[in-house]
Amino acid sequence: MDEISRYAVGLDIGTGNVRAVAASIAGNGTLNVIGYGEAPNSGMRRGTVVNLAGPAEAINKALAAVEPMSGYEVNSAVISINGTQITSTRVDGMIAVRGESVTEEDLARVEDVALSGQDLANQMILSVVPLQYTIGGQSGVRNPLGMTGTKLQMKANVVSTLMPTYTNLIKVVEGMKVPLTAEQVVPSVEAAAKAVLSERQRENGVAVIDIGASTTGVAVYEENDLQYIGVVPVGSNNITNDLAVMLAIDTEVAEEIKRRFASANFGATDSPVVIRWRGKELRFAREQIDEVVEARMDEIMDLVRKEIKKAHYDQRLPEGAVLTGGGARMRDIDKFVRGKLEMSVKIGAPSGLSGVADTIQKPEYATAVGLMLVSAEGGHVMAKVAKKGKKKEGGGNIFSKIFSKF
Repeated sequence: MDEISRYAVGLDIGTGNVRAVAASIAGNGTLNVIGYGEAPNSGMRRGTVVNLAGPAEAINKALAAVEPMSGYEVNSAVISINGTQITSTRVDGMIAVRGESVTEEDLARVEDVALSGQDLANQMILSVVPLQYTIGGQSGVRNPLGMTGTKLQMKANVVSTLMPTYTNLIKVVEGMKVPLTAEQVVPSVEAAAKAVLSERQRENGVAVIDIGASTTGVAVYEENDLQYIGVVPVGSNNITNDLAVMLAIDTEVAEEIKRRFASANFGATDSPVVIRWRGKELRFAREQIDEVVEARMDEIMDLVRKEIKKAHYDQRLPEGAVLTGGGARMRDIDKFVRGKLEMSVKIGAPSGLSGVADTIQKPEYATAVGLMLVSAEGGHVMAKVAKKGKKKEGGGNIFSKIFSKF
C-alpha cells in the first residue's frame, strides 16, 4: 500500500473504552483491515463528554496501536456519538412540484418543509432518514426522483442530539495535538447495526440492542430503514458497581467476577465463586452474585422493551433482536433476553472481514467496524494517508466541513 492508497477509519468513543479500526480500500472497493486498537477511556459519563482531556488521551492511545500495525498515520475518521440525548422524531412535509417531474431540488425542498415544522432549537441533526414518499397520490414510493406528479409528500425519521453534546465531542478530536477530521458522526447503535445486520433482517424487521458500559442503545429497522433509535442510561458497568457494593469489594475485583463468572442462566449452579486477587483467595456465594446480576439485567431489559414499545414494534419484529457491545459477552445472555423481550435473540459480531481481523470479530467491536464501513462508503475517504516520519496535514476547519452537510 503506497502513500496515495485510500483508507477508512472508524473511531468508537465509548464511555468505558475507545476502539479504532482501520482498513485499506482496493480499487474494486474491497476492504482489508490493516489495524485496530483500543484503550480505556475516562472523562465521559453515560456517553457524553465531561472532561475533554480524558477522551483525547484514550484516542491517542488507541491510534498509537493502529498506526504501527498499519504503517500509516490516521488523519480522519467516522466517529461515534452516544447518550440519552439522542432522539428519534417522525416528521412529514408536502410541496408542489415545480416542473413536470421530481428533481433533486424538489427532494431538498420537501425535506426543508418537513424540518421547518419541528422545534430543533439546540439540536444537531445527525441524519434524516426518508421512510416513504407520496407523489401524485401514489404512496409507498421509495425514490420519487424523475416521477411525475403535482404534489410531493415525504415522511421521515430525524435523528438528532443536543448541540452541546455534539460540540464537545467535536472539540475532543479537533483539540488533539494532531487534530483529526471527523468525516461523519454516527450514533453508536446505528453503527453497530451497520456491522452485524443482513439485508433480510433490515427488510423484515429487527432490533439492535447495543449494551455498552454506561448506556444501552436500541435501533429498530424495517423495510431496510432506520425506524427508531433510543438510548437508555444503564449498561454493563452498573452490574460491576452493584457487585462492588453488595459484595463489599473493589470495583476491579467486581469487574473480574462479572467477566469470568457472571451468567444470565440464573440458578443453574450453586457452586461458590472463588477468585485469587493480589495473593488472596476470595470466596463468594453464587446465589448472591446471581441476585445482583439478575436485578440489574431485569432493569436494563425492561427499559429496552419500553423503547421498542415507544417505537410501536413490541412483538412486531420477525427477525427478533441482535445483541452487540461488551455487555453481549455475558454467558447465556441471549436466552435471558429472549425470555424478557419474547422474541428471537442472536449475538451479533462483525464477520467476513479480511486482513488482521480475527481479534475484532467480537460484539464489542461492532460499533467501530460499522463506523469504518460508513467511512468506506463516503466520497470523503479519498484522503491521503501520510507515511510515518512525515508531517500530517492539518484537520482544517472541522465545523465548516461537518455543518456544510446540513
